Amino acid sequence: MVLAWLWLLCLSVPQAAPEVPPAELHVEVPENYGGNLPLYLAKLPLPHMEVGGQIMLAADLGVAAESPFAVEAESGFLLVTRVLDREEQAEYRLQVTLEAEDRRVLWGPQPMTVRVKDENDQASGHQATATVKISVVENTWTPLEPVHLAENLKVPYPHHLAQVHWSGDAVSYHLESHPPGPFDVDMEGKLYVTSELDREVQAEYLLQVQAQNSHGEDYTEPLELQVVVMDENDNAPVCPLPGPPISISELSPPGTVVTTLSAEDADAPGSPNSHIVYQLLSPEPEEGARGRAFQLDPASGSLSLGDVQLQAGQNLLLQVLAIDLAGAEEGLNSTCEVEVKVTDVNDHAPEFTTSQIGPVNLPEDTEPGTLVATLTATDADLEPDFRRMDFAIEAGDADGTFGLDWEPDSDHVQLLLRKNLSYEAAPSHTVVVVVRNVMELVGPSPAPASTATVTVLVQKAAPPPRLEQESYEANVPVNTPAGSFLLTIQPVEAWSKALRFSLVNDSEGWLCIQKVSGQVHTARSLQGAQPGGSYTVLVVAQDAEEPRLRASAALVIHFLNAPPARAMPLSPMLTRHLCTPRQDQGVLVSGPGEDPNVASGHSLYSFALGPNPTVQRDWRLRPLNGSHAFLTLALHWVEPGEHMVPVVVSHDTQVWQFSVPVVVCRCNTEGQCMRKVGRMKGMPTKVSAVGILVGTLAAIGFFLILIFTHMALARKKDLDQPADSVPLKAAV
Repeated sequence: MVLAWLWLLCLSVPQAAPEVPPAELHVEVPENYGGNLPLYLAKLPLPHMEVGGQIMLAADLGVAAESPFAVEAESGFLLVTRVLDREEQAEYRLQVTLEAEDRRVLWGPQPMTVRVKDENDQASGHQATATVKISVVENTWTPLEPVHLAENLKVPYPHHLAQVHWSGDAVSYHLESHPPGPFDVDMEGKLYVTSELDREVQAEYLLQVQAQNSHGEDYTEPLELQVVVMDENDNAPVCPLPGPPISISELSPPGTVVTTLSAEDADAPGSPNSHIVYQLLSPEPEEGARGRAFQLDPASGSLSLGDVQLQAGQNLLLQVLAIDLAGAEEGLNSTCEVEVKVTDVNDHAPEFTTSQIGPVNLPEDTEPGTLVATLTATDADLEPDFRRMDFAIEAGDADGTFGLDWEPDSDHVQLLLRKNLSYEAAPSHTVVVVVRNVMELVGPSPAPASTATVTVLVQKAAPPPRLEQESYEANVPVNTPAGSFLLTIQPVEAWSKALRFSLVNDSEGWLCIQKVSGQVHTARSLQGAQPGGSYTVLVVAQDAEEPRLRASAALVIHFLNAPPARAMPLSPMLTRHLCTPRQDQGVLVSGPGEDPNVASGHSLYSFALGPNPTVQRDWRLRPLNGSHAFLTLALHWVEPGEHMVPVVVSHDTQVWQFSVPVVVCRCNTEGQCMRKVGRMKGMPTKVSAVGILVGTLAAIGFFLILIFTHMALARKKDLDQPADSVPLKAAV
């Protein structure tokens, strides 16, 4: 009933299959099968499946509740999945259809009959009689020679390989491939390969061809055909994955193996297609170089050092070409990379940048601890540990007069004075300093440049200057104006060199000292000073050529009450004349001559210029005695004209300020002022002089005219007389 329904269904569906299915197939299966399941029964003549095709299997199950049959989609084989019992059901009728996703029939229906082959599994003693017809024919079922087929073969497919033939009637051929491959057999026994083969996927196939009768029974043992896939050079060498940089010591000898390259080729082992040779591409030799830094064995891929020395710190990227076909021009290739890092070794000794230092002049009174010289060394190694240096005095310091001081990782060392010098004991010292590596040196011994010589000359110490007093004191009223002269700091007469004076600790800025003369003035008004208080600064006198030679003294200022103002009886200040350019001349400035204290010698006047910076630049005021001072030009040239020079005079607690009129004029060769001369009384003016000159010339001309006229008239009279009337000259 089911079969009839399926048949009517097939008739009602339009026939859209691309080809007419073959006649009904017959297959036998033994009952009570004891082998492995599932059992492959027969290969269905399915066409090439389209994408989305689905195999549909319908079966007349009889009393069976579940179909024991299935179709393997990949191979098209009909399978039985469980043991069958002929006594339960002796025959199964099946129908196979290939449908598309839209239920459209692509192939079929294909009717099949599966018979369960009986075995003697019931009560023994039964027998049957059969008639057997035997025909003797020629045996054409002979073994096949192996077939060698090139991979990636570019031919039309399916491509014919071989043919089998069974000499009997009603034969069908079935093909199995181990492992499964693109092979097929047609009804005439011709074997085909249906697509390109890839040796790297599968190098060999074993094909089994079965000859079966109409019931699907094998006539004999299957024939086997070995298909060998021949290799082609379709795979380039594959370089190994790059690893970490390879470290090579900079002093490694030539021939040291760096690494061995081992590229892989997927083509047939041992064939020319997988025979790899190697070629070094980079680094190339530098221009003019006689060798290479690296050598490469083309056969083994062994990379070793050449005869060119490597330098520490280099990071080299080597490129090696791997070529199959033993390096033939048509061979495939790949570029392999090897990274090499050249490591440093302690092969450089430190060297001083300067081997000779000095001579260094040191006075014999130089204090211990003074820096004598700084020596710097260099080390060409790269690693910090290899550049660590140790310094020592090798010669020239037997008594320990000098010493060295340096930081542990420093490249310079200080030569210091440790003991007092003595010119009499040693007027000079030659100190030899050596530098060495802290770590053991690899390679040559230290070069001569690893020592440095410092020459020290000892100078006999000169005595320091001495001031007239160990301390100075001055009484200053609190209302003393700026620029007031206080006192002069002077050295003792024995000191003949020039000194430079300065003040220290002048926190209020009340005072100033002239650098050369040592005169101390008030720099500004003493605002904030209290009567009865005191102010202390330090006066320092240094030798102008050797500042280390110095003397100092304390200057104590005692502040007094401001005295009442009173007029100062000054001597008349007459206008004086000074020459410019500057001559050895000056203006005498006098104090009040009627002061009884000065006359009796009880106290002295102090003279100072006013606080104006321009005045202090252009003029100099030098005290002569207790009552007079000498005013001179400070500059070589001062603009001619009349100048009012402010002068400050102090006496005890009283201070006066007045202006001294000075006329500056140009000087003649005798050093005297050149003045304009006025017109002398009774002397003619320019106009009268010109008039007199013109009148004189006119009178002279008039007299000349009269003389020439008279001479002309006398000559004419002589010509008018007869010749005989002219008297003859007397003969001599």
